[in-house]
Amino acid sequence: MNFGDVIGQAFRLIFSLDPDLLEIIGRSFQVSLSSVVISAVVGAPLGAVIAMARFRGRGALVVVLNALMGLPPVVVGLLVYVMLSRAGPLGVFNLLFSPTAMIIAQTVLITPLIAALSRQIVEDVWQGYAEQFRSWGIRPIRAVPTVLWDARVGLMTVLLAGFGRAISEVGAVMIVGGNIDHLTRVMTTTIALETAKGDLDLAMALGLILLLMSLLVNALSHAVRRVAGPAASLARV
Repeated sequence: MNFGDVIGQAFRLIFSLDPDLLEIIGRSFQVSLSSVVISAVVGAPLGAVIAMARFRGRGALVVVLNALMGLPPVVVGLLVYVMLSRAGPLGVFNLLFSPTAMIIAQTVLITPLIAALSRQIVEDVWQGYAEQFRSWGIRPIRAVPTVLWDARVGLMTVLLAGFGRAISEVGAVMIVGGNIDHLTRVMTTTIALETAKGDLDLAMALGLILLLMSLLVNALSHAVRRVAGPAASLARV
């Protein structure tokens, strides 16, 4: 089968709304969006506190947080696998090889990214608020919700960056999810499996959809940056 045939079959699967294709896409969105929501709830306030508070060791914490942005996905997958395995501390919950395990792995992977980028956004916004809040006697920790709300447009680019990282991740979710058909199979793991099997039609269809999603995420991020101005320009997808 030549390249043209593969592309043609891929488009046929897409436009015919193939059930297996839709199931895999839906599960990918479920896992990635869940991970982004959890990471945002944890990472955005954490980044804001680091940006606004002044404490001993803050510089070292910023360095560590920035370093964690580059966590190797396979290492994250291995660590989560060990934690969730029967011999691990969380093995009693039987979460391994489930969508929940995949969400946990992706959350561990993208929380540092969201926290680090949120810190950059909030730090810029906080410069315009710091003196005013100090004059009112309001401690930085109490001002976190207000500053996060004011930086909400810029923080949208951070969430888009997190989603882009999550939806394109393959190593961690394959290790902890097992790439089980109709249970833990997502777009990236299916592409890897089907390519190895030589079944390029489904792999190409999912690849085209993943590429389109990447373009949409970057287009949305660019649009948000134009609205948000300089504060949002610090976060790059």
